[in-house]
Amino acid sequence: MILNKEALFQKTLESLNEKPTEQNMFHKFLDLYPAEWKQLKVTFSKFNRSKQFGKTIPLAKPEVSIRKDIRVWLKKQKL
Repeated sequence: MILNKEALFQKTLESLNEKPTEQNMFHKFLDLYPAEWKQLKVTFSKFNRSKQFGKTIPLAKPEVSIRKDIRVWLKKQKL
């Protein structure tokens, strides 16, 4: 889970030179915030290792999760 996603996405948007899309926002986010990205992947990995056999709890992969968050945020911004 990333804290202050709204603020991070806003800063990512401001640093873009081209029209914001989900794809270029995602790549710019990875460039600007590698520590947050790493923490998201570590959290996902820990969660997957902690699941008990036979009990599945669906959790989106970090890439899918952050792309969805960016997509929702962009729609809210109406860009």
